[in-house]
Amino acid sequence: MNAIFRATLFAVLMSAISVASAETDVNEIIEQANLSAFYAGKDGRSDARMTIVDAQGNKQRRQFTILRRDVVSENSATGNAKDGGDQQMLVFFSRPADVKGTVFRVEKHVAGDDERWIYLPGLDLVKRISAGDKRTSFVGADYFYEDVSGRNTSEDTFSLISEDNRNYLINAVPKDLNSVEFASYQVTINKANKLPMKIAYFNTKGKMTRLVEVLATKDINGHITVIKSKVTNLITQGYTLLEFRNTRYDIGLPASVFSERSMRKPPVKWLKR
Repeated sequence: MNAIFRATLFAVLMSAISVASAETDVNEIIEQANLSAFYAGKDGRSDARMTIVDAQGNKQRRQFTILRRDVVSENSATGNAKDGGDQQMLVFFSRPADVKGTVFRVEKHVAGDDERWIYLPGLDLVKRISAGDKRTSFVGADYFYEDVSGRNTSEDTFSLISEDNRNYLINAVPKDLNSVEFASYQVTINKANKLPMKIAYFNTKGKMTRLVEVLATKDINGHITVIKSKVTNLITQGYTLLEFRNTRYDIGLPASVFSERSMRKPPVKWLKR
């Protein structure tokens, strides 16, 4: 093997190692961002106020309380939930009158499709939301059902576009383009708090169609928490503001709370501030 061939082979191998390392690093960044955004504490509750604004400036408001719990695996030796694992969630609407009593329930599965249901009090009906509806409007807002519980990181392929002292800019392409309304998205992740601070969605022509932005954060029990965010629909020119208050973590929510029974008969004890 001559010297030139050895040098060329070495360069190719080092390049391959470098690419593999970069791919691993970007996936680690995404996983950490997912943990920071959706896995603060073992469980938690928060009051939310949503303002939906259309292109003409007309406003609709929603108020609700979110309960969330990390699921403990049956084979867990420690009895503790695994960060990044399955979760349970309930969203109880209290205002306005036309949505009061509506409840949204999620069983989030990392290894498969999430299960989602909505309770309609006027009909006393629990309706299952199909996996194909995860990217449809959440109670008339510019947020989608999937935005509430989080998108599974295994559904996309990630690559690092750039980084500076403050942020990573990462590109994501869905593995199944037929399952979503976008062709790609770019997420800006803050290096200090590991939170996704901005997500811009693009269509097949490279035009931005939707923008998700974090407007304010707060340290709550050692967890940097989003307390105000905004989603803008760049097609309709409408937007939705979402503000959180009375957020608490590690409150001891039992698994029994996250059931169909709670959708019809809310667990008042855990909904109190």
